[in-house]
Amino acid sequence: MGNSGGEGHLIAGRYELVSRLGRGGMGTVWRAVDQLLGRDVAVKELHVDDEGLSSLDARLHGERTLREARTVAQLKHPNVIVLHDVVEEDERAWIVMELVDGVSLADRLSAEGPVGPREAGRIGLALLDALRAAHARGVLHRDLKPANVLLEAGTGRVVLTDFGIAQVSGATTITETGSFVGSPEYTAPERMSGRRTGPESDLWSLGVLLCTLVSGQSPFHRDSLAAVLHAVVFDGITVPEAAGGLTPAVEGLLRRDQEERLGAAEAAGLLRSYVESGDTPELPLPRAEPRPGRALVPGAAPRPAAGAGPDEPERAAARPGKRFRGRTAWLAVIAVLALAGAGLGALVLLKDGGDTKAGDGPARGRDGGRADSGQDPRPSSRTPDPGPSRSGGVPEGYERVKDPLGFTIAVPKGYSRSYEAPRVYYYSPGKEFRIGVQIQQQDPKGPLGLSREADAKGPREYPGYRSGQVIETTHQGHPAALWAFVWNGGADDGGSRQTFDLSWNADGKMYDLWLSAPVAQKGQGKRYFDTAVATFARSGRSD
Repeated sequence: MGNSGGEGHLIAGRYELVSRLGRGGMGTVWRAVDQLLGRDVAVKELHVDDEGLSSLDARLHGERTLREARTVAQLKHPNVIVLHDVVEEDERAWIVMELVDGVSLADRLSAEGPVGPREAGRIGLALLDALRAAHARGVLHRDLKPANVLLEAGTGRVVLTDFGIAQVSGATTITETGSFVGSPEYTAPERMSGRRTGPESDLWSLGVLLCTLVSGQSPFHRDSLAAVLHAVVFDGITVPEAAGGLTPAVEGLLRRDQEERLGAAEAAGLLRSYVESGDTPELPLPRAEPRPGRALVPGAAPRPAAGAGPDEPERAAARPGKRFRGRTAWLAVIAVLALAGAGLGALVLLKDGGDTKAGDGPARGRDGGRADSGQDPRPSSRTPDPGPSRSGGVPEGYERVKDPLGFTIAVPKGYSRSYEAPRVYYYSPGKEFRIGVQIQQQDPKGPLGLSREADAKGPREYPGYRSGQVIETTHQGHPAALWAFVWNGGADDGGSRQTFDLSWNADGKMYDLWLSAPVAQKGQGKRYFDTAVATFARSGRSD
């Protein structure tokens, strides 16, 4: 059956179609008049019979769509499109919605280019509120992208539309009959690999959308569908420089590991802090205990730990810089490619391009209880360093040093050593970046107890102490704690500083490794810290 609607057509004896606003892959949107209430509305005509479905599949699809629409119609939120009615006519479903006088974000970007980070943050906050309202009622959006977000003229109100009911034009779409709905550039890696999905998948899409708002295109934009899939599942993730103060939120939302991805409340806190103050907020550390080989920099390629078990590549399937090696994961990718019509050439592209070499990076920093001159933390990173290799090498631009205190570590070239008992420091020129190591006797409180104690004392010992976090973890199988915080810095520091501090017990000793960096350069500092932790090893004392 072709399009049964048209200008002047009356739907359900009530909604008169006036003009077509647009047509997408699964529906046409019309401007209409509700003759009963005398108001303008938008009516979406769903094209289930245009998808090549059998009559039974079409009917089931229509019933599922109606159930979804009725669920979404129960959502009452200023940033969610209002669904007025769901009707069936001409053997298809029609969705009656509020008519928003404005443009989509896609049209806004096309006409005027990227928006500033503060405006992107405002939009992101509104969308987070909408998603939280939807998720609270068990509704997943599944297709969050600029084309599905409207900006109301005059008010600037942000309105989220198309809750999995129909896809909008301009995107490669796979229908639910193929078990995949959405736009690949904005689709979370766990959905690409056939893993469990939930609200976290919508939050990933929000992170991608924020990148698009400030840069003009998705970080996963490629010339072919196969390349997009490869980018989402395998490639390293670079947050646009234009993200500015949004960077911590974007990095947290684009963590490939669902367990480490920011939750809606955490993301909202970061966005609100930036939008209201203009100051770059601090990114919460992952709540899950790091596994060997897990990337520590959000969005960075994971670095396989030496001696990682045979199942580690499969666990890393949804993490950056990795090749799918498990049969199940490969089948999921092949299925998506087949549904998308990508064919064998795309599969070859994925297999040939998916092996990203990377090293191993453990936990984050703990800057605790040692009132040293400049430690402050918080993970933030844009382009990850390559990291130490499987063979034990060091990244380009680093050198491995053998310290007289009995350890080896990789530090950036040009750093100078300073022993200030009981600690040893490695300073960058000008001392902007400071790596510290202390080896001492174990304490009954353990790394976690000492870190919590130091965090409690932080406000007394560090002027302007804030954003303190302590996380229990392990390092190379040993009990460990990560402490991160920000403080105002010393008189000669020129501003606030970020500290990452990791401490762990091993071989009858407690090891404490930390890095302090200017808050404005905390991303670079985090990369230095990850490399230091990844390459730290005990050696015989030479003094």
